[in-house]
Amino acid sequence: MSSAAETGQAATLPEALAEPVVPVRGTWTTLLFLANLGLWLGIYAPIQVLLPKQAELLAAGHKEAVFGLVTGIGAAVSVIANPTIGLLSDRTTSRFGRRHPWTVAGALLGAVGLLLLSQAPNITVMTIGWCLVQAGLNGMLASLTSAVPDRVPVSQRAKVGGFIGISQMLGTVLGALVVTVVVTSLPGGYAACAVLVVLVALAFVLFTRDAPLPRRVRSRARGAAFRPGRRVREVVANLWISPREHPDFAWAWGCHFMINLGNAFGTLYLLFFLKDAVHYPDPDTGLLIMMALYGAALTVGALGVGWLSDRSGRRKPYVLLSSAVMALAAVLLVVWPTWPAALVAAPLLGVGFGAYWAVALALLTQVLPAAADRAKDLGVVNIANSLPQVIAPLLTTGVLAYLGGYRGLFAVSALATLAAGALVTKVRSVS
Repeated sequence: MSSAAETGQAATLPEALAEPVVPVRGTWTTLLFLANLGLWLGIYAPIQVLLPKQAELLAAGHKEAVFGLVTGIGAAVSVIANPTIGLLSDRTTSRFGRRHPWTVAGALLGAVGLLLLSQAPNITVMTIGWCLVQAGLNGMLASLTSAVPDRVPVSQRAKVGGFIGISQMLGTVLGALVVTVVVTSLPGGYAACAVLVVLVALAFVLFTRDAPLPRRVRSRARGAAFRPGRRVREVVANLWISPREHPDFAWAWGCHFMINLGNAFGTLYLLFFLKDAVHYPDPDTGLLIMMALYGAALTVGALGVGWLSDRSGRRKPYVLLSSAVMALAAVLLVVWPTWPAALVAAPLLGVGFGAYWAVALALLTQVLPAAADRAKDLGVVNIANSLPQVIAPLLTTGVLAYLGGYRGLFAVSALATLAAGALVTKVRSVS
């Protein structure tokens, strides 16, 4: 009788909160891929190329400190924006859906920030512009990421996750290509990123459906009436996810954080590494070559492991493999910090990170506490993407000064990724 009652309640669950069972089509996956591609291009083209150059123009003698300050403050903004906007989208009852309005708003705010950066005359305006970019694009990230558990069945999630991982990589590579080859001026590079971010966001919103949330529904997962929350105190309280009540979510979050921290240590300062440690004659071109190798390997890792993971239904063995491969790439640069070593390390890091991203989203969406809070909970997950951008620049200055320069930095990167592998073994509900 109890089972029948639960079945009846599940049948009345609104589409926006129901567990998806119909496989998504290739068109939907392609549009999501393009939206994510534009988003990551808007974030990583500045981080990899434009912001370091701007820091050098505005404060040549303190470029590392300025770059670290601006990216650190911006990442702190993203830590707040991502789960908060995710929570608001969970409670949005617009007839256009829960996610689409925030995707468009985030893209527009990010574009405003990029255009402000293009004209920034000093470090203060540069910081404000980057904070707007991080707030807007992390809001867009919260809404796009939640589309996966909203629309994609569990049996498809590693494949879709693989494409999302490729979009992050390709956004990085295309971003570097756009701002170093296609548009070579600093203002033009920022403007090109702004236009691309808005175009791909509009394409996803206009050509995909987003199920609207009824104004008052019953969520069996929460056991209470689900209503849009309006008080700040309620919003803050709802952002917390208890590690004691949801230990698997906590362990998976820790793994995701450490992987991204290791990746941040290994990639944020590559331009300076090529210029100051390797002494490569053309650092911009060198970075582009590394990113191309990284991207090709990431694609192979993401698609191959995504297919294997969905076929086997297993996630953790592939996380362990990816953390080991990424650590190996970092150790190679510790032992041999040269241009030839960088050409080997880049594809190793790429295949490892691609393999991780293919299974990460599948694993993380399988340990979410409640369907009613998917975007908020994934916003908390996305803090594990953003927080390393705060911590890594703050720690890197000390690592470079006191722990052996770039050798020490890559050693710390290797330790962080190995720690991620140890943490994922604690997850019990996913094999």
